[in-house]
Amino acid sequence: MREIILMSDPRVASMPVQECGEPLVDVRDIPGVRIDDRLADKAGAYTRLRQGVAERVATAQGRLPAGLRFLVVEAYRPLWLQVRYFDEYAAELRDNNPDWPEDYVFVQASRSLAPPAVGPHVCGGAIDLTLCTDDGTELPMGTDVNASPEESANACYTNAPDLSPAARENRTILTTTLTASGLVNYPTEWWHWSYGDRYWATLSGAKAALYAPVEWP
Repeated sequence: MREIILMSDPRVASMPVQECGEPLVDVRDIPGVRIDDRLADKAGAYTRLRQGVAERVATAQGRLPAGLRFLVVEAYRPLWLQVRYFDEYAAELRDNNPDWPEDYVFVQASRSLAPPAVGPHVCGGAIDLTLCTDDGTELPMGTDVNASPEESANACYTNAPDLSPAARENRTILTTTLTASGLVNYPTEWWHWSYGDRYWATLSGAKAALYAPVEWP
């Protein structure tokens, strides 16, 4: 099995960042995509994405089979929210596994949430999305978006075994179109794709990430 590099890996944290200055744009302007409101915020931060990532998502949307669309759940995430999510999940793991040392809690938490210091969403470089039909009906993907390893019995892993044929096919469509457009997947979360962030740089062999953490609005 191919090695899974987690967000907690020191190689990710040590990746330098050379901020390119791209603006955050609104994913609602990408032709063809649909927007889900399950994580909507009043300011609309969840629909913001770096321009280079949005352009690649638009390219991938054009490569989808007829009748299919991307359904975007979340893109940009403010640093304070990433901190809250990570700390809450780490606390849950700690409570359920009191014998785990703190460094192991940190690693295990990173399977489902990026440590805030390297969070791809925080820099506007990541997007969580799934597939739907033209009328917005979600396709079966094996788990819900944002399912944790614990609640999904690791079925949230992109290449998890024992998926239904339909879920496997749909994940293949998602992976093929987004990979061909230059994005990388976080292998513990089939829905999480990024470009320009430290994780992307680590996997792609780039010398530096393109996006530093950004505040919006």
